[in-house]
Amino acid sequence: MPLLAEPDLIVNADGSVYHLCMKPEDLADTVIVVGDPGRVADISSRFSQIESKRTNREFVSHTGFISGKRITALSTGIGPDNIDIVMHELDALANFNLQTREQNARHRSLSIVRIGTSGSIQPDVKINSFSLSTHACGLDNLLCFYKGLEDISDKGMTAAFRSQVDWHQGLSQPYFIKGAGPLVEKFRPFTIPGITATAPGFYGPQGRFLRLALTDPDMIRKLQSFSYESNRIVNFEMETSALYGLGALMGHNMVTMCALIANRATGEYNPDHKTVIKALIDLVLETI
Repeated sequence: MPLLAEPDLIVNADGSVYHLCMKPEDLADTVIVVGDPGRVADISSRFSQIESKRTNREFVSHTGFISGKRITALSTGIGPDNIDIVMHELDALANFNLQTREQNARHRSLSIVRIGTSGSIQPDVKINSFSLSTHACGLDNLLCFYKGLEDISDKGMTAAFRSQVDWHQGLSQPYFIKGAGPLVEKFRPFTIPGITATAPGFYGPQGRFLRLALTDPDMIRKLQSFSYESNRIVNFEMETSALYGLGALMGHNMVTMCALIANRATGEYNPDHKTVIKALIDLVLETI
């Protein structure tokens, strides 16, 4: 591929990538991503050794070791737009020479594990349990800006959704992408597997009504009703479709697990959810 221009791959004066402010030597092959910058220290407090710490805006990274395994913990902030930044800059760290802006001859594949918070939409899925995203249902349009969505999407699941659900034509058309099989299976024993719907916002895009009227007030019920080969949509959040989509296009392995701190169907919410998140972090680190 041609040499990238400086505005396309911005490298800081110290040799780090533009937003993450990480250098190639800061990146481990296994990356745990969290939305909240404060959770990075919750993860690295379990490390036996910390090699590097980087901070810029909402992007905080700590790289170190736990039980001899090198891990990078990284905060992404919220939403598909932030994931677009994170995934491209992680891939640049892994697969480009930042001095020459040339792609490396050998591809490096990362294993990226997201630990997040989320709300379930099924009444039988209890709060304080842990979801496992076997698939992402993208309600955003981020992947539409990249070639290859048709190649990586689950065509059967996408077609089934379009035939089963009377989706509002004024909204982005959902697409479905599968998580990395081996990673998904690794975390299945202590989680509830299902499809995760990724919204491009927290309020209207997740069916919340405060003062502004919703385009489709029936959206959550429609998502609850979908079923395909024993798969159903379990929860709402704001990052997984971007992670799974960009990861598949770039050749990285992706999985998301979320602590379900609310249930949109029953109206339940756990205000003391930090202990639930810490329990999920411990389980992930023990398993990884």
